Amino acid sequence: MRRLWLLFAQIATAGLAIWFVVTTLKPEWISQVNERTRRVQVATTSVPMLEAPAGGAVGQGTYRNAAKRAMPSVVNIFTTKEARQPKNPLMDDPFYKRFFGEQQRDPEEKQFSLGSGVIVSTQGYILTNNHVVEAADEIEVALADGRKAVAKVVGADPETDLAVIKIDLPNLPAITLGHSEQSSVGDVVLAIGNPFGVGQTVTMGIVSALGRNHLGINTFENFIQTDAAINPGNSGGALIDTNGNLLGVNTAIYSRSGGSLGIGFAIPVTTVKNVMESIINSGQVVRGYIGVEPQDITPELAESFGLATKTGAIIAGVVRGGPADKAGVRPGDILVAVEGKPVTDTTEMMNLIAQLTPGARAKVTVLRKSAKSTLDVTVGKRPRVARPDPAINPHEEAE
Repeated sequence: MRRLWLLFAQIATAGLAIWFVVTTLKPEWISQVNERTRRVQVATTSVPMLEAPAGGAVGQGTYRNAAKRAMPSVVNIFTTKEARQPKNPLMDDPFYKRFFGEQQRDPEEKQFSLGSGVIVSTQGYILTNNHVVEAADEIEVALADGRKAVAKVVGADPETDLAVIKIDLPNLPAITLGHSEQSSVGDVVLAIGNPFGVGQTVTMGIVSALGRNHLGINTFENFIQTDAAINPGNSGGALIDTNGNLLGVNTAIYSRSGGSLGIGFAIPVTTVKNVMESIINSGQVVRGYIGVEPQDITPELAESFGLATKTGAIIAGVVRGGPADKAGVRPGDILVAVEGKPVTDTTEMMNLIAQLTPGARAKVTVLRKSAKSTLDVTVGKRPRVARPDPAINPHEEAE
C-alpha cells in the first residue's frame, strides 16, 4: 500500500512539473487546447462546422446594457397634416363653375412625416424636436413595446427647436437624464432613433466636439457634435452615454446628400432640462430681451474702427422704443458685460440676456469711444422668432 502511495505521489509531482514547464515555456499550447474545448462541432449538415457554446462570455466593449436600458424610452413619432394646396382663383369664377362644377379637394389627401422622441416622465411627457411636430394636425406615438397612442402638443420652443408632447398610457419607461456638462471629447455615445422609418436603430460614435455654435441651425446653440450616424428620422431621438443616460436630443446633421457624413448635432441635456421645465410649467419659454442687433468683433472690424478690445459685441442696431433704446444704448456701442458677467461674443450676449427676467432691471456695460459706462435697462420679453430656414444653409434637418 505504501508503494502505491509513493508511486502516486511521484506521478502527481511529475505531472505538476510538466504542467508548470508547459505553461511557462509554451502557453500557446494551453490556449489551443482551451479553444478546442470551447468549440463544438455541429453535425446538423453534411458540412462540418464549429459553433461557440451557448451562454459563452460576451465580447469586451459591448454596449448592450446601455442600449437595453435606453431603447424602451425612445419612441417613433408619426405626424400627419392636411395637404393645403393653394386654391386657384378660377375656381370662384361663375363661368368656370358653370362648366366644371364645384371642385372639392379630396378630404383623405394628407402629408406624412416621421421622427423620434424620448419619454422623460412616467406621466407621459415626451421630448422631441419642434420641427418634427410643428404644423401637425395629428401626432401618433409608437412605443418600442408595440403600444401606440395619440399625442397632444404641450408646448414648443422654436429657438432651441425643442417641443414637449404628451400621451396617456400606463407604465411608461422614462429615460434617466445624464450630465452632459461632464462629457468630454472622445467619450463613447450611442444615438437611438428611427432613421428613414426602418425601425428603431442604435448607432455608435464618440463626442466629436462640445459647445458648437454659430451654425445657423437654431437661435440659441450649444450643440454636442458626434460622429454617431444620425439620419432623417432620427430627429428628437436620444444621444446617450455608455450607462444609458440621456446626454442630448439629436437634432440635425451636416450633409450635402441628406445622409450621415459623420457630423451630427444634439441639444445637450442641460439646455433640454431648462426648456422642458418651462414648457411643462407654463406652456412656453420666457426669455429676456433688450432690443438690439449685435455683431461679432472680427479682427478686420477691430482694425477698421481702431478698437482696443477683441471681445464683446458691437451694437449694430437698436430697436426704436425698445428697452435698450430707452436706456440710452446707441448703435456703435460695444456691449462688454451684462449684470457684471463678461460678454465674449454675440452668442454669449444673447444667452446672458435671455436669462434675464422680463420686467426686472439689469445693468449692462458698454464701451463708447473708449469710455466705459453702465446703463440700467428694464428687461422686456423676447418676442417669438421663427426658426431659421435650414434650406438656406448646408445643414440638413434630420426630419
